[in-house]
Amino acid sequence: MDYYTRFKGQDISINVYNWGEYICTGADEGTLNVNAEFTKLTGIKVNYTNYATNEELYAKLKGGGASYDVIIPSDYMISKMIKEDMIQPLDFDNIPNFRYIMPSFVDPAYDPENAYSVPYTWGTVGLIYNTTQIDIPKEEIDWDILWNEDYADQILMFDNPRDAFAIAEIMMGYSLNTEDKDELTAAANKLKEQKSVVQAYVMDEIFDKMAANDAWIAPYYAGDALTILDENEDLDFAVPKSGTNLFIDAMCIPTGAKQKEAAEMYINFMCEPDIAYANIDYICYSTPHSAAYEMLDEETRENPVSYPGDEYLDEHTTIFVNLSDEANLQMQTLWTEMKSAENQNTNLWLVPTFLLLCLGLIIFTLIRRYVKKKKDIY
Repeated sequence: MDYYTRFKGQDISINVYNWGEYICTGADEGTLNVNAEFTKLTGIKVNYTNYATNEELYAKLKGGGASYDVIIPSDYMISKMIKEDMIQPLDFDNIPNFRYIMPSFVDPAYDPENAYSVPYTWGTVGLIYNTTQIDIPKEEIDWDILWNEDYADQILMFDNPRDAFAIAEIMMGYSLNTEDKDELTAAANKLKEQKSVVQAYVMDEIFDKMAANDAWIAPYYAGDALTILDENEDLDFAVPKSGTNLFIDAMCIPTGAKQKEAAEMYINFMCEPDIAYANIDYICYSTPHSAAYEMLDEETRENPVSYPGDEYLDEHTTIFVNLSDEANLQMQTLWTEMKSAENQNTNLWLVPTFLLLCLGLIIFTLIRRYVKKKKDIY
C-alpha cells in the first residue's frame, strides 16, 4: 500500500465533481463512505460536489469559475471535451487497477485509445411507472406513454436536451445521433406536443416525486430506478420495447486540474475491487469492473434492469456520440425555445383571464351603480 501513502502529511486536497446520488456515502448502516476511506488511506482530503446534467458540468468547466481534479461525464460529453481540450490524457502507470475494466468497455468510440477516461458505470434509460395507476402490460410499455393524455399532469420528463431529444428521436424512427436539421426540428416539435401533459421537467427531483406518488411515470436511468423502486413498492421499471440509449459514465481529469497525480490515485482507488463493489452495490448502477461484477450476488447479475441480455443491448440500444458544433447548437437552441414556449403558453392564458376579470369587475360596478341610483330615486 506504499502507493497510497506517498502524499500523506502534505495537506493535499482534490476537488471531485460528480452526478448526484452517484457514490456510496456511508449514509446507510453497513455501507462505506468511499471518500472518507480514501482520505483515511491517503491523507488526501476530498472536496465533493454534484451536478445534475452533462450540460451543467460542461458549462461549469467552460466558464472557468471553478477548478476540479476528477469529473465523471458521460460518453458523448467525454468526446466533446477531448475535442475541445478540456480533459487531459491519463498516466495509466498511476492507475494499475485499470486492468479490472471489462474488455467490452476498453477503447470505446468516445475515447478510441482509452487515453482520457476510466469507465465508472453504465446503464440504460427506461420508464419508472406506478403499477396502481398504469394498467398497460409491462412488455407493451413504450415511449409514447409519455404523450398519453390519460396521464396528463402525472408525467415527468427529462430536464436535459440530449436525453429528451433521444426519446422523441426513437419515436420518430431517427438515429439518436442524428445531425439532420429537419429531424432535430421535428424532434423538438414532438417535444412541444408533449408539454401539455407534462407535470414537470426534472432530474434528481424524480427521487422524491416518484417515491411520494406525486407523479405516475417518468423516464430515468436504470440504476437510479432500482433505488427509487426500493422506496415505493407500487413502482416498477420497464425498458421500452422500441429501444433506448446505452450510456457509459467515466472518470476523467480536467485540463486545468491542480492535483493530477492525486486525482489518478483517486481513480485507481475507485477501481480497487472492494471499493468498486461497495460503491456499485450501493448506487445500483451496472458495473464495467470485472472483479466487482463477480462479487455481486446472482440475483443482481441476472436482473434484466441492471444487466440486460447481450441480444437486447446489440439490437435495441445506441450509445450517444458527440454531435457537431452546429448540431449541438441547434439542439440547445430548440430546447431553450421549447422550454421558454412552455412559459409563454402559460402566459397566454393570463391576458384573457385578466381581461375577463376586469370585464366582470366593470359589469359588477355598473350594476351596483344602477341599483344604487334606483334606490336614490325611490
